Amino acid sequence: MTLIRLLNQIIYNNRVPAPDWDWQRGRQMIDDADLVLTEVDADGVATFTLNRPERRNAWTAAMENRYFDVLAVANTDPAVRVGVLTGAGTSFCPGFDMGRLDEVAGRGVNISDRRPQYAPRLFRKPLIAAINGACAGIGLTQALMCDVRFAARGARFSTAFARRGLGAEYGMSWVLPRYVGVGTALDLLLSSRVFEADEARELGLVNRVTEPAEVLAQAREYARDLARNCSPAAMTVIRHQVLADLDASFEDACRRSYAVMEVLNSGADFREGVDSFVQKRSPAFGPLPDDLDPEKITGVLMPGARMALTELRGG
Repeated sequence: MTLIRLLNQIIYNNRVPAPDWDWQRGRQMIDDADLVLTEVDADGVATFTLNRPERRNAWTAAMENRYFDVLAVANTDPAVRVGVLTGAGTSFCPGFDMGRLDEVAGRGVNISDRRPQYAPRLFRKPLIAAINGACAGIGLTQALMCDVRFAARGARFSTAFARRGLGAEYGMSWVLPRYVGVGTALDLLLSSRVFEADEARELGLVNRVTEPAEVLAQAREYARDLARNCSPAAMTVIRHQVLADLDASFEDACRRSYAVMEVLNSGADFREGVDSFVQKRSPAFGPLPDDLDPEKITGVLMPGARMALTELRGG
């Protein structure tokens, strides 16, 4: 079993019985396909839509499990080259469903069987967020797990945790400073203040701000450009390099890049990239090879992958 297949099994599959009532109930509802809709177009762009518009797409156990399940399918589906995550209606995800939080407040929540929130970081393909409305708490966490973020002008953001008596959950104390710096991360986490898409763009949390009616269309068009014109093998390796090198020295990153060059420079996609440029035509890259293993090429695991293997081995 390759490392990619092993990690896919660890991160996405249900490998531990759920002891907590809320997550057990979520597992029982996992066959409810309506919670996260999936649509794949002819270019290989898969749109994943969080679909609880009556609750503004507030997060639940069942939605979490469904989302990670559809990612697992797309992860190895050769028809999918790029993913786009959005929300139904006028909201992206305002955080965990407050009705469910009210039921467990003061009791604590057993998270031992939950698949980790960094699971999308281990997705092998680019993942683009189309943030069409409110984005807070665990919704913001999932937006930041995507590679590129488009936001609708006027969309409101918040970390939310401190105003609910919670800590910086799901590794946000690691993620936020890497996007916005320590001082701004502390501001956003300590105050849990609400800020809008234009400020999020200024801070570096989102890449593009569009008019509300255009956010999904523009995110999809960006994704289609990747799907049509960029090598799937190159994209999965580049994602790995950027995320795995966050804690690396410059010298280590350079050494890893040489290992990548040795593999990809002799690959079919490089030949196709050069030929299509010389012949002034669109490239015809093949699908992402099932056995392409960036970790094997660079000799290093991404942070989430290291944690997953540690958990599997029992510490």
